[in-house]
Amino acid sequence: MDSQFTKEQKYVLARKRVEKISKFYKHLASYIIVNIFLTSIFIAGDINDGETLKEAFLDYHKYKIWLYWGIGIAFQALNTFGVRLFFKKDWEEKQIKKHMKEQYNRRS
Repeated sequence: MDSQFTKEQKYVLARKRVEKISKFYKHLASYIIVNIFLTSIFIAGDINDGETLKEAFLDYHKYKIWLYWGIGIAFQALNTFGVRLFFKKDWEEKQIKKHMKEQYNRRS
């Protein structure tokens, strides 16, 4: 009976994990779509107000929403994937082997 219960627990945990990842990717997709749409509107408005395409495109003020919402996306990514997003389990081992190889090649 205990093994069945642990399988159910594992299923529930796995399902919650997949839902969390799914929410992250949906948030990321909406971040990209909404920001492209808003930036396009801002650029079109600036061009309509007499700016050149280059001036309208290079005005950094319209990209602030990308930055601020992007910070939120980054925190959600860390919450969803953890630090493993940047450092996989075998990362340290690969780095040690790489540095050992470099040291060996210097001495040869």
